[in-house]
Amino acid sequence: MKQMEVTIMGQSYILGCPEGGEQSLLEAVGNVDREMSAIRDAGKVKARERIAVLAALNLAYALAERPLPARAGTDVSSGSTDIDALIRRVDQALGADGQLL
Repeated sequence: MKQMEVTIMGQSYILGCPEGGEQSLLEAVGNVDREMSAIRDAGKVKARERIAVLAALNLAYALAERPLPARAGTDVSSGSTDIDALIRRVDQALGADGQLL
């Protein structure tokens, strides 16, 4: 496994990467960095941890909304229910800090 140094929101991280997966990892890092930076730059959230959670939820939601190729025996109808449940769990964990969405 190869190690790569990447930067997300100005902070460096060393990440493991399988051989041949460098481009995919860099694309994922770019998506996370753009999402986190956009949330930070909006000015409403300051804590890095909350920014990371919001970015993760935004990216997971965007991924869930993408049309999936039809696969035999795959039930995709529960996808939005899973996202809703995840949002409720994060809201509960944040408690008095306020709701995410």
